[in-house]
Amino acid sequence: MSNKQTQPADPTKPFAYQIRVKGHLSRQWAEWFEDVVITLEADGNTLLTSPTIDQAALHGLLRKVRDIGLPLLSVTAVNPTITEK
Repeated sequence: MSNKQTQPADPTKPFAYQIRVKGHLSRQWAEWFEDVVITLEADGNTLLTSPTIDQAALHGLLRKVRDIGLPLLSVTAVNPTITEK
């Protein structure tokens, strides 16, 4: 077992996020979620991929998920270069 510790991420720096919700989200919600990429997954869930955002914007995005009653499955910080197209 290694004693090597990783540096914690700096919470003040923006990240890109992937938010997985239960069920397929209709494309009509694309405007509501603005710059978020909506991906309908084969397992029946939806992946919302945000551009690089800060913590305040992440909480705003999670509030939108809550406001339309989507069951939240996961929130994952991802490398911003992965989400850029």
